[in-house]
Amino acid sequence: MTKAELEAYRRRLLALGRRVGREMSELEQEALRGAGGEASGNLSSVPVHPADLGTDNFEEEVSIGLLENQDQLRTAIDDALRRIERGTFGRCENCGQGISRQRLDALPYARHCITCARQLQGPAGR
Repeated sequence: MTKAELEAYRRRLLALGRRVGREMSELEQEALRGAGGEASGNLSSVPVHPADLGTDNFEEEVSIGLLENQDQLRTAIDDALRRIERGTFGRCENCGQGISRQRLDALPYARHCITCARQLQGPAGR
């Protein structure tokens, strides 16, 4: 891989990392926002009806799940940037073969070639 190609992937990863950071901030605000409250017409921020409590709990769980996914993505991006620095970017961490440009274009933080990724996912990934 040329220096220009590596630099292009580095810029893409940095931009993706910034976007993920913004999305995480928004999700954190959503997850931490009070349930009920004045915006919903209540004077208290505690929902009174059991259905409201269930909805609020569900929304909080969804936000937390999305935050966990974004955190994993941010970690994968940071790892890919470190692989660029070490000179191992674009090589499968399992078999050592090159990761196809098509895969890296779709997932610039990919750490495995498509063959190894399928093997590692097992039957559920097929």
